[in-house]
Amino acid sequence: MHRILVINPGSTSTKIAVYTDSVVEVEQKLHHSNEELASYEKMIDQFQFRRNLVVQCLNERKIALASLDAVVGRGGLVYPLEGGCYRINELMIHDLQNAVMGEHASNLGALIAHAIGDEIGKPSFIVDPVVVDEMEPLARYSGSPEISRLSIFHALNQKAEAQRMAQSLNRHYHDCHLIIAHLGGGISVGAHKQGKVIDVNNALDGDGPFSPERTGGLPAGQLARLCFLGKWSLDEIKKLIKGHGGLVAYLGTNDGGEIMTRIKAGDEKAREVFEAMAYQVAKEIGAMATVLKGKVDAIVLTGGLAYIELFVNWIIERVQFIAPVSVIPGENEMLAMHESVLRVLTGKEEAKDYLGKRE
Repeated sequence: MHRILVINPGSTSTKIAVYTDSVVEVEQKLHHSNEELASYEKMIDQFQFRRNLVVQCLNERKIALASLDAVVGRGGLVYPLEGGCYRINELMIHDLQNAVMGEHASNLGALIAHAIGDEIGKPSFIVDPVVVDEMEPLARYSGSPEISRLSIFHALNQKAEAQRMAQSLNRHYHDCHLIIAHLGGGISVGAHKQGKVIDVNNALDGDGPFSPERTGGLPAGQLARLCFLGKWSLDEIKKLIKGHGGLVAYLGTNDGGEIMTRIKAGDEKAREVFEAMAYQVAKEIGAMATVLKGKVDAIVLTGGLAYIELFVNWIIERVQFIAPVSVIPGENEMLAMHESVLRVLTGKEEAKDYLGKRE
């Protein structure tokens, strides 16, 4: 029996779960109001506040800290690393406290996990942060030496669903060639070759398909002209690309359910934009099939938008000639972290050591 605490901080909430082997004992979302967070200047300043809430919740649910075998936090913005389960060490704590790759709520995951684990003398981990970077050298070229393609994507969910897909094929993840498409507020499509994501679009700020909130890749010349019209500041251009792009820009909403309601009511513009997004996802899947030289064991569609049958079917009808397509809706982040740590505790996977910045 292995009891694992999972901690996943978001901008205005902290999700926690306690698993005993595969059984969920506790699953709760702790909400933080704007008033509660307003007094904290930096994200790191919220550490003690959120840590105390996690411990308080466990006490209320009668989960003794001493009963835990391990603690895992959502991986934050550390230096790029290979995928896997990482022990939280002092170097990682230093890099997160100093926000070496930027400030984000997920940075608090490792800090809280380490504090609780250290207090009870149990190991603490992170799993597959968004900065997982396993891209091959050819994938990094952009066309300009001033710009290198970056690996920023939904690594946690992609890796977890790739593991599940491999199991369903009765094979090991490291023996498979898979294409995983995470369909959420951002959309990432990764080529998984023998356990590594050798190419993936930067789902954060300007690569790949457009998404509910992001533009994806834009025609470079037209974007450059837009930047110099004098209408927008740098911050406004960034918001146009991330936050105010995609479905929000075309239809004024990032809600796939609302768009489906419009489509059912006969809104042809909504239908065309939604199908265009599916078209771009399918095109990116096709591109990743060439990265894998056509050797694709399976395609997986996951994330929140995978619940929408019409959207998923538009993608499937364009890509099913490549390989069998499986649909696994949702993100399952808490479960993914738990499963990875459980594999470590049961000796099925080796935990890795964080080494900081690569030379």
